[in-house]
Amino acid sequence: MNAVLYAVTVAIWGSTWLAIKGQLGEVDPTTSIAYRFALAAAVLLVWARLRGLPLRYPPRTHGQFALMGALMFSTNFLCFYIAEQHLTTGLVSIIFAMSLLVNIAFARLFFHRTIAPRVLIGGAVGLLGIATVFWPEFADFSLSSGSGQGILLSVVGTLVFCLGNVVSGKTQATGIPVVQSTGYAMAYGALLMAPFALFLGDGSAFEPTLEYTGSLLYLAVFGSVIGFGSYLTLLGRIGGERAAYATVLFPVVALLLSTAFEDFHWSARDLVGVALILAGNAVVLTKPELLRRVAGLDREGRTPAGSATAAAPGSAPANSAGE
Repeated sequence: MNAVLYAVTVAIWGSTWLAIKGQLGEVDPTTSIAYRFALAAAVLLVWARLRGLPLRYPPRTHGQFALMGALMFSTNFLCFYIAEQHLTTGLVSIIFAMSLLVNIAFARLFFHRTIAPRVLIGGAVGLLGIATVFWPEFADFSLSSGSGQGILLSVVGTLVFCLGNVVSGKTQATGIPVVQSTGYAMAYGALLMAPFALFLGDGSAFEPTLEYTGSLLYLAVFGSVIGFGSYLTLLGRIGGERAAYATVLFPVVALLLSTAFEDFHWSARDLVGVALILAGNAVVLTKPELLRRVAGLDREGRTPAGSATAAAPGSAPANSAGE
């Protein structure tokens, strides 16, 4: 089940960066964000009501929902929407992929979790692959340009999103289901954006085009309801540091979409980078026991006695593969 949730998260969120481009036009980003999460919240809460799920929670819990909405369903997306006015979708998704390492750090800081070396190693390999694929865009980076502002906003949005992960994890730990917590949090996120859309938003109230309407519905239903539902469920099951590794695969999906719809041409550098991303993904997600078997090591990190790879008498012992 975790593998299905992981695949759904990668496939959907990997495509939402391209869909966000369809929202950047006549309508102000604050308005588009408010529309997106108001629709998503309505879908989740109506579905919960039809299923007879509990929807009454004390004020303190609603405070958690509101904080989660501010961090995950409004402020961070405002940063990303504005950033995509200056950067390509691929570069924004790369910076967002840094949430892997941020979530690892936050898991240690807020939850006192011990981080397995293989998670750090796999994450480093995956991020190296991302840097390899998009190195030319990083090489042209300048703080004085619009791209510099876009990168700064993307970094801020990623940090805010990861703080939202912490709030979501603590909320799920109290026994509140993902459907209700996500529905309420999205509603609060939309409410937070509404005043900015009404009083500070610059542009049309709505753009009645197929591109804008279609991308809005896709982002609300697939990107928000299904995508966030899958991701937050995964977060509660395997922890934020491992769930966030899905973000490392987003640029791969973005590249595939760019190949199909934007005439992207693969280079040798791209192939090497994607191979590194997939290798890092395998290291993080594969169970330690399987990694040991593949490496031909036992639980103590030694080759099995009597095997063809066993150390010769008098030779140094094999290195540990410890967690």
